[in-house]
This record gives sequence, structure tokens and C-alpha cells, in this order.
Amino acid sequence: MCGIFGYWSRTRQPLTDDALSAMARTLVHRGPDDEGIWHRPQRGVAIGNRRLSIIDLGGGHQPFVSDDGQVAVVQNGEIFNHIELAAELRLQGVQLRTASDTEVILRLYEREGIGFVRKLNGMFAIAIDDAREDAMYLVRDRIGVKPLYIADDGDTVAFASEIKAIKALPLSNRSQFAIDIEAIHHYLSFNYIPAPWTIHAGVRHVMPGTWMKFTRHAGVQTQRWWNLADQREQDFTYEAWAEEFMATLDDATRIRLRADVPFGAFLSGGVDSSTIVGLMARHVDRPVKTFCIGFADPRYDESAFALQAAQRFGCEHTSEVAELNMLARWPQVLHHLDQPHGDASFMPTLRVSELAAKHVKVVLTGDGGDELFAGYDKYAAFFARPDAQSLPTASFQRQYFDAISLFSPEAKRALYQPAVRARLEGIDSFSVAAKPWFDQAQHFDRINQALYLDMQLLLSGNNLVKPDRMGMAVSIEARTPFLDWRMMELAFRSRGSTKLGPGGDKKHWFKRAAAPLIGEDLAYRKKQMFTVPIGEWFKGESHGWLRDTLRGSELLAQTFERPVMDAMLTQHREGSANFTRELRALAALAVWGSHREGAAASP
Repeated sequence: MCGIFGYWSRTRQPLTDDALSAMARTLVHRGPDDEGIWHRPQRGVAIGNRRLSIIDLGGGHQPFVSDDGQVAVVQNGEIFNHIELAAELRLQGVQLRTASDTEVILRLYEREGIGFVRKLNGMFAIAIDDAREDAMYLVRDRIGVKPLYIADDGDTVAFASEIKAIKALPLSNRSQFAIDIEAIHHYLSFNYIPAPWTIHAGVRHVMPGTWMKFTRHAGVQTQRWWNLADQREQDFTYEAWAEEFMATLDDATRIRLRADVPFGAFLSGGVDSSTIVGLMARHVDRPVKTFCIGFADPRYDESAFALQAAQRFGCEHTSEVAELNMLARWPQVLHHLDQPHGDASFMPTLRVSELAAKHVKVVLTGDGGDELFAGYDKYAAFFARPDAQSLPTASFQRQYFDAISLFSPEAKRALYQPAVRARLEGIDSFSVAAKPWFDQAQHFDRINQALYLDMQLLLSGNNLVKPDRMGMAVSIEARTPFLDWRMMELAFRSRGSTKLGPGGDKKHWFKRAAAPLIGEDLAYRKKQMFTVPIGEWFKGESHGWLRDTLRGSELLAQTFERPVMDAMLTQHREGSANFTRELRALAALAVWGSHREGAAASP
């Protein structure tokens, strides 16, 4: 795990070494162990790395450079099949000088060009400077486990693992960092800003499963090198499916245990994390280190289930009771996110990351299981509708989107200041942010169409941001076995009826397959969201803070109608309406805006 950064100047105008050092400093939390920068001022290009040493602690310094000095590579992430790829290279006569997965990337690229990326099983954001072509490549992993942002002012392309590193540069066009009002428009629908947008008008994502190539003569080439929609559903017997599912997940877990530093797992006692820990225990010769935080309020406390799983697998379990009201941590969380996110679970995720960081540098997590196998209540609720399968395609897509949206189009229009409303007239979040993904997935059944939407938007936009940024905030690496490409492809070869069963049984075949490993009690326990009772705080102890935060935000004042926000506050406090999610999103935007202005409020 690392942070990468750099630039590409179309005019060969070099940035200073001081500017590159400034980028590196913003990413020290992602890579506290080492720093390396490959800078060729005469060509106007640099790639750099801040390293968290996980594999080949002594030999893994980045950048890796070819023997002739013409190709340099940096990466953020891990290539979990690097041992097998290294063995293939040696059989072909390639000499490898280290045990680093980044050297494997370099040698594969030298032999095969950019097509090598399809061989990688991992989570990665990669930058390659190829002086032979006078070109730079940026590559992102299949589903966006690792972040990668770019800003292009027409002369210079800057890239980094986090937006704050790009903002450290003295770019000529600072308007790139102006607030993107369209991004806020989409944020109010999704509770996060969906890729490729960011809160900044001139900063965008390198999209998952995509590479970009920058050259002097051909401009920018973009190619999607992996697409989950290429899968086709097929019929399985349960027995055949369960065998492939458990074998695939077991191997995905096994290769994610490759590390030269202590590792462990986040364990909630839910079916996802319990299954991963159970599989980990098969492959290690000492107790798995597991980590959990509990709360004094039993409605939000899963620690008893985590302990049950830990005892079942003989884990070395660490659990702490955390403070329930974590609003004081929100400015810190949003600093690491670089953008507003309305998801309150980022706060307890930071807390459990801090706990784990005292003991390990790597954790395995259960992220991705809900999106692959229909683990959320929203899926059961929508597909319980009698017309869910019979609606015309356009109606299904729109009504599903409406069912999962935070603010409706009408509520957004009522909230906006007149000038903002006029600027956003005709921009429909469904049409521009959701429908293109739905259209790619029309060959799937409707349950899988809904899951595909979340795989493309919710995962990379929010749910994978959480373990990456909160783990990196305290310099630990999170690994996600469910998002091994083999598991993702199996999931979308599986029909929706294997995921959402009779009566809305979520993770239908998954739970049945995992039950022999983790036990019936853990496999079939009621799902409990990893969150905090923020809606109750907004009614009681934190109502004053919320009111002052919303009213004191310059960003909100410029964008939204205060009487509409005040009405939501009043109705929520009185209990005549539940605006928990809406107020949480507005508060996150206000806190982020205050931090941006240098005066973050404290609750």
C-alpha cells in the first residue's frame, strides 16, 4: 500500500523538485516508510511514491526503473499473484533482482506492453513513464479498490492517490479546484459523489478497469481493459455453485495473506467477515489477529457476535468499547476523504482502524460481499414489490433509482437557491450517472442489474473509499478477498435468484454455503449495519451543533434555501419526519466546506 503522484507536461514545462516534495508530504500517512521520485525535467514528467512497506521490505523501493533507464513504474496497492507471475517470467529467462510485486509489473510491461495488466490479480493504481514512446500510462484496478485522481489544465496533467496531493501543486489554472455544483447535485441523490465527478470541477477519477495513455502526438487515449458486464448468467446446481464459491473465496483469501509484516482482519461477526476469518484460519499456523469495536448501546453493538466468531476460529481477538458519539471525529474523517460523504460509518471505521494499527499493518475485510450477493435490505424491499419483475425496462430502472435515492429531484429543486436551480436545470442524476451503467447490464436479470449499479457506483464511490482512506489515515492496508476478479465474475455468472431467495432471503446461497464453516448462528443472524445513531443525536444532544453547522456554512448558504433546511431540522427534532440521512448529508457537506475554508467546526 502506498500513495503515488506525479505529472505530465504537454509543453515539457518542468515542475520543481520542491513542488513534487510537497505532493509527497501530503501522502506520508499512506506511505510512512519510504519515498521515491523519478523526475525527468527535460521531458516534463515525474512519477513518485510514498511507500508503506508490506512485501520485500528491503528491496521494494519505488520507482522501479528498467535496466536501460527508459521505463519507470510506481504503484499503490498489491499484486497478490506476483509470486506466480515472477515464476513465469523466470521461466522466460527474465532476471528479477527483488521479491517485489512492483518489479514484476515493470518486467511484464517491458515484455508485453500495457496488455500485461490483464494478468494482474490485485488492487492497484499504477503509473508508468515510458521514454521510448515519450508516453505516460495511468492504470486502475478492475473495480476501483485503489483510488487514482487526475487534473488536467490543458498544459499539465497531475495525478495522485488523493486529491490533496494534486492541490499541493502550483498549477496554472487554480479554477480546477472550484466547487463543481453538478457534483453536489449528484451527491444529494447518492449520498456520495459518483465517479467520474469529484467535488472539484477540474479533478476527475481514472475510472476502474481503465487505463489512460498520455502522449505528445495523440493526446489522451482511454481504454477500459476489464468490464464486469462481459459476464453472462448461467444455471448452476447449488452443489456445483457452492463448491466453486468456497474454492474461489478460499484461494482469494489465501493469496491475500502474502505479506512480510503482521496481518489480521476486521471482524464484526457478520457472515462476510466471519467467512473471511474462517478461511484465513485454514492457511496460517498461528491465531488470526482480529479487531472489533463495540458500543455501550446494544442496538449498535456487534461485539458479542465478533467474539463468537473469534472463539470459533481460535483468534487472537482485540475488542474495545468505543465512544458512541463520534461527531468530533468528522472533520478528521472528511480531511482524509477530500470530499463530502454522508456515510456515518466512516467514523467507526476510523476507530477500528486505529485499534488494528497498534498491532498489524495489513487487515483483510469483508467488503464487497453485500454488493455481489445482495446483502442489503434495500434489495429485499424493492424486489418484494409485485411489479418489480414486470415493469417495463425504463420504468424499472427509474423506479429502482428513485427507491435508493437520498433526495428526489423535486426535493433537490426545492432545496436549491434560485440561481443554483437555474444552473442545474435539465441535469438529471439518473440519466447521466446511473442509466449508462443500467444500460450496460440489461442482459442480466433485474436483481443483478441492481447489484451491477452498486458495483460500479456505490463500491468505488463510497464503500471502498471507507477502508482505503480510514485505513491509510493510520497507515494500514485493507485487502478485500470478495473483490478478487474471479469472485466478481462468478457472482455475475450467478443468477439473481441465487442471491435474493424466497421471502427476500438475502445472500441466499452464500449463507447456505458458508454455514458449515462459520456455523448456522452466524450465517443466519440478522444483518446489523456498522453505524452510529446519528439521527438520535440530531434530535437531542447534537441538535444545536447541527443547527449551527448548517446555518454557519458559507457553502450551504450559497447553494441551498435556509428556510427549507430549517424546516427539516424542526420536523426531525419534533419527530414528525425522519430526515436523518438528508441532514447527515448536508452536515457532511457543511463540515467539509468549513474544513476547506480552514475553520472546521467541532460538535
